[in-house]
Amino acid sequence: MENILNFLQMDFAAAVTVLAPVILALASSFGFGIIIYYVYQKSFRGVVYNQSFSVSLAILTILTTMITLAISTNIALSLGMVGALSIVRYRTAIKDPADIVFLFWAIGTGIAVGAKSHYLALVASVVVILMLYTIGRKATNREIYILIVHYVGDDIVGELRQILRGKKFQTKSKTVRKDSVELALEIEVKNNNTAFLDAIRDLPTVKDVSLIQYAGEYNN
Repeated sequence: MENILNFLQMDFAAAVTVLAPVILALASSFGFGIIIYYVYQKSFRGVVYNQSFSVSLAILTILTTMITLAISTNIALSLGMVGALSIVRYRTAIKDPADIVFLFWAIGTGIAVGAKSHYLALVASVVVILMLYTIGRKATNREIYILIVHYVGDDIVGELRQILRGKKFQTKSKTVRKDSVELALEIEVKNNNTAFLDAIRDLPTVKDVSLIQYAGEYNN
């Protein structure tokens, strides 16, 4: 309360002097948060895009800056903040390792901006974006899918090998029922070329074919 009263009694010039660094830091973190939001949106390679998570990344950048500004001026407050945050339990599971990277990017950027290291946050963000762009260009022309084939009668693995020659694939599961067989293959598809589906469908013993995008890892 005393700090608020002292602030209200300041003249305009003194108030601007006090508020300018805070406004600059929060505005900077807002800009970095928007950048992280759009980079996450453009580089997402999972199955289901989570809009709320990408928005949370932008807001997390601003909140981290706010916390850093608060604890950087008061040692007692910083210790109390650490104790308060230590009792918070986060129950949301992070399934994609890439999401953890973006979380650290948002938190690290917020800390850097709050510590008045704007250039560090800027250079680090540029490096991260360049790395994502470089790695992303290599991965954009190939995707990993799960190919599910239902067929009856004799095994068609030999025919599938002929149709899928030149492609990387491996058997994930094979379910044998009384009247049919379900075969699941992990397959790498380049340049969205799915012409092989028609060839598999035209096999006389094949009942149906499904191709599902797979967000897991593929070992070459």
